[in-house]
Amino acid sequence: MKRDVEIVIISDVHLGTYGCKAKELLRYLNSIRPKTLILNGDIIDIWQFKKSYFPKSHLKVVKKLISFATKESEVLYITGNHDEAFRNFTDFELGKLKLCNKHVLKLGDKKAWIFHGDVFDASVQHSKWIAKLGGQGYDLLIAFNNLVNWFLEKMGREKYSFSKKIKNNVKKAVKYIGDFELTASELAIENNFDYVICGHIHQPQIREVIGKKGKCTYLNSGDWVENLSALEYQNGEWKLFVYENEKHTLTDDEPEELKEINSEELMKIVTAIL
Repeated sequence: MKRDVEIVIISDVHLGTYGCKAKELLRYLNSIRPKTLILNGDIIDIWQFKKSYFPKSHLKVVKKLISFATKESEVLYITGNHDEAFRNFTDFELGKLKLCNKHVLKLGDKKAWIFHGDVFDASVQHSKWIAKLGGQGYDLLIAFNNLVNWFLEKMGREKYSFSKKIKNNVKKAVKYIGDFELTASELAIENNFDYVICGHIHQPQIREVIGKKGKCTYLNSGDWVENLSALEYQNGEWKLFVYENEKHTLTDDEPEELKEINSEELMKIVTAIL
């Protein structure tokens, strides 16, 4: 049974990397029927893209996203730093699919400002931490972490995240994340937005930020590498979907419409763009 959701936001999928949890994401996408689907950057990791590594599970996610745009959903693709090549096609529209760098969403009498967030890399303490996210070192760390967790599961032990441990304990990383959230929120307040919605830092979050000039709600959709999270808006409220907490409710069935798109032709399109 699919859930009807007004708005779904995902980001930082990093298709084309070893860390991407494409199978889990596909299960989630198969379980929802969004009126609007917003892809908030770093969906295909062009930085790490290799024609030798784009498995079927990753391709199925691309096909599923396309199927949303050809059916009942409006799909907005907001570009990020890892898929910045698509910025050459800003404002491209094809049916219900639109490509853009940022988007303003009206929610009743409130406004949400949505962008990936890499614009803050140079302005927030000149940190190099986020620039490394999705890079070779990070991808190798996640691949090694996946192997360790496979052994832990076999032993009946709890999974462990090396990256989360680093981000929660390295002072520069902790400070960057805090500064990122504050900078985004202060800018949104100055521009009279009620919500500011980002991705980029792989830290799912919903929290109210109160500044000298007002307040706003900061939201981050997280990622599909470690946190496996998404933002959902329904009946006037935002909530975080976390795969680990909800996976028991999701279907394993693959819908028939995915078979209508030829995998080889789609891969040719992807590689031609990249």
